[in-house]
Amino acid sequence: MDKKETPVNEQENEAVVDQTSTEETTEQTSTADNQAEEVTAEEVEEVVAEETTEEAEAPKAKGKKLSEVEQLKKDLGEMKDKYLRIFAEFDNYRKRTIKERQDIIKLAAKDSLSALLPAVDDFDRAIKMSKENENEADVPEGIILIYNKLYKALEQQGVKVMETTGVDFDPELHEALTKIPAPTEDLKGKIIDTIEKGYYLNDTIIRYPKVVVGE
Repeated sequence: MDKKETPVNEQENEAVVDQTSTEETTEQTSTADNQAEEVTAEEVEEVVAEETTEEAEAPKAKGKKLSEVEQLKKDLGEMKDKYLRIFAEFDNYRKRTIKERQDIIKLAAKDSLSALLPAVDDFDRAIKMSKENENEADVPEGIILIYNKLYKALEQQGVKVMETTGVDFDPELHEALTKIPAPTEDLKGKIIDTIEKGYYLNDTIIRYPKVVVGE
């Protein structure tokens, strides 16, 4: 009887061991699944948190980029304005320098030519007096030729006589030596006689005329 019961007990023991192993395996699997579920949940929470942070920071980054672009545009506008101002100043300086150089060249012989004007005045007076006294024949022909050549040479250098007699008196252009009663009504405020001629040199006055004004 004992020999027959032994196999049955062994089988029962084996069955118990197998059941215990199965239960342990099931418990281990369940624990592993729970751990997997827990890790997955944590990862999901982290991902969601990261996405939320990125979404929150996105407008700030965008606003920062926009402000940087606006600042760059502002700086560019200021640089353009400075460039245009500097260019305009340089262009004005260049034009002014060219004009000053031209004026210097034009007026370089001002003193030399002005020194010749009294001699021209003397020639002119002598010839004028001879014509008024009807003694033009007393003036040698050579003197008249010299006067004409001298006058033409001055004209070639840019010297020309100011028209004065009969024009309106202008204190900025004329030097009034005296005033006399105007012989006619229309000569009031005008130049009646020219005592000394005025001259231009390339449109610049190098000697003001001395005149008599009617009043």
